[in-house]
Amino acid sequence: ELYFKTEAEMRELFPELPEAIENSAVIAERCNVELDDDNFLLPEFPLPEGCESSSVFLRNLAYEGAKERFGEITDEVRERLDYELGVIDRMNFPGYFLIVGDIVSHAKKMGIPVGPGRGSAAGSLVTYVLGITDLNPLEYGLLFERMLNPQRVSMPDIDIDFCFERREEVIKYVIDRYSKDNVCQIITFGTMAARGVIRDVGRVLKIPYNETDRIAKLIPAVPGTTLQEALDNVPELKQLIESNEIYKRLIKLSLVLEGITRHASIHAAGLVIAPTPLINHVPLFRSNKGEITTQYDMKNVEAVGLLKIDVLGLRTLTVIDKAIKMVAENHGQRIEVEKIPTDCDKTFDLLRQGGTIGVFQLESSGMRELLKNLKPTSFHDIVAVNALYRPGPLGSDMLSNFCDCKHGKQEISYVHPLLEPILKETYGVILYQEQVMQIASRLAGFSLGEADLLRKAMGKKNLDFMAKQRKKFIGGANQKDISKQVADKIFNQMEKFALYGFNKSHSAAYALISVRTAYLKAHYPAEFMAANLTSERDDSDRILILLDDCRNLGIELVPPDINVCGVDFQAREGKIFYGLSAVKNVGAGAVHHIVTEREQNGPFESLLDLCSRVTSRVVNRRVFESLIQSGALDCLPGHRAQKINNLDSVLEFAARRSRDAERGQFALAFTTETSLVEKSLKPCEEWSA
Repeated sequence: ELYFKTEAEMRELFPELPEAIENSAVIAERCNVELDDDNFLLPEFPLPEGCESSSVFLRNLAYEGAKERFGEITDEVRERLDYELGVIDRMNFPGYFLIVGDIVSHAKKMGIPVGPGRGSAAGSLVTYVLGITDLNPLEYGLLFERMLNPQRVSMPDIDIDFCFERREEVIKYVIDRYSKDNVCQIITFGTMAARGVIRDVGRVLKIPYNETDRIAKLIPAVPGTTLQEALDNVPELKQLIESNEIYKRLIKLSLVLEGITRHASIHAAGLVIAPTPLINHVPLFRSNKGEITTQYDMKNVEAVGLLKIDVLGLRTLTVIDKAIKMVAENHGQRIEVEKIPTDCDKTFDLLRQGGTIGVFQLESSGMRELLKNLKPTSFHDIVAVNALYRPGPLGSDMLSNFCDCKHGKQEISYVHPLLEPILKETYGVILYQEQVMQIASRLAGFSLGEADLLRKAMGKKNLDFMAKQRKKFIGGANQKDISKQVADKIFNQMEKFALYGFNKSHSAAYALISVRTAYLKAHYPAEFMAANLTSERDDSDRILILLDDCRNLGIELVPPDINVCGVDFQAREGKIFYGLSAVKNVGAGAVHHIVTEREQNGPFESLLDLCSRVTSRVVNRRVFESLIQSGALDCLPGHRAQKINNLDSVLEFAARRSRDAERGQFALAFTTETSLVEKSLKPCEEWSA
């Protein structure tokens, strides 16, 4: 009877307490919570002594940063900077930019790799001069309004990529800076998807697992597929369900439960920072592991005006960092990642050949094929490639048109001459959301804020709003002597491409990482591939792909060797030495222990020597087995079958020797005994291939 009962049921259950029934209604009436979603709950950024406001401090930092970035502050830079700072000030967001800038600045001071930007934040000159992003928006035609629209007040959304391995240090800094009571991660909810709900309900109904698994596997493994869609589109599934009454009940219950929340977990990146303890603003949740998160999900955290920052871990930043450190060790040259050129001929030769295994965003077979067809010649082409290779454009003729126009196989045409400066870099194709905004602004007099609202409405197919905007567009175009017919045609083009249009700011920022990784691969292939292999060491499928590419590049691979290899994959003398921690069933902790012992006391001379010198608590029998089977101990006396067959007796002797040493007892014949054990690995037949 675990359900909410009706008033009639409650009166029947408690006939002697009518006042209790009535009081429950009185209490319900008194419950009245009004959530104020009109105000932004930003924490106070700690200002230096003598500074009067966040606004003034932000302006000072921005102009200091502009001098560092540009040297001379031109009229163009000053005008854009003043405009952005004015909008930020009017919308009361100086503190937000200061907080994000401080987090990024701290990470860089600590040597934690930070991405060049992601999302629409790369369109802001303020984020560029503060060092939050590394892309000059003036150089690449990126728009501030795509990030912060003065005509639509909403919290800015700056997401930041950090080194995958050191992201937790950034989170710790934020907690220390703003107090653990004011900072926590955001909850996310797992829901019952079509396949999962079948298995869950089947388990409760005690249907054998193989039967529910068979039903579940008939549901297409396409994200977002619902049970009803599967029943409508998969005849075999429908027939199976109809054949059995228990299966019918299974589906009936599953259809009811599908989509409801199944469990709570922690959002991969979201971090909320409140001005006062979080309990004043949002309900909190403690997981079984004791982790504290909000009970509100990401959208509701934003809805109540709390500051949310996405602190993301990006594996590629870790790869770049490791590669640069290896380059410094091997070549005595310290590469500054921000100064990697975006117009290097050797880099673009690699890109044109499609040799992009391991290169950020450009390594799928389809992407490599696109690069070979497009034959990119500039950074703008890589920005375009990132925007083109998505489901929308892939399902249309945009890719072939783009490539044909670039290579002169198809004439580039513009409906009106004013479109040429906007669409020239994409060969006449409307590829970016920012281009839709620029067309509305330059051809019809829309402010960039209004143009952003139009772009958003087009993407969401808001037909009523679009009809009004079409009229406004044609009227504005008419004032620039553009005929109604031409204006109508341009609006139709915008409407079509807005569905495919990609955020240029995000594409440009990620293209920068693509070019940086391509540069490292083109100039320092061994170091770059070694860093990639280390990053992917727990994924055997990826290791195989990367090793295969190393062979294609002509890089010699040194197999696992206990006396020359390290914890990670290492590039030395143009070769790659296999990382021992990538050997299956050998943990990084065990390898660290072995390598430290080797560095302190010299190479291992035999299996007994190795077993005696490392601690069994850290390096167990399974680790030794895996090292033997991988060939990592081939450098020691005896073949692999011998080592496996004698492993137990060697481990037993090593343990006895260790116990005796701890008690200070040494046998007179100790040296002789050791020698005998080392030489008397019982002979056996070698393994076949």
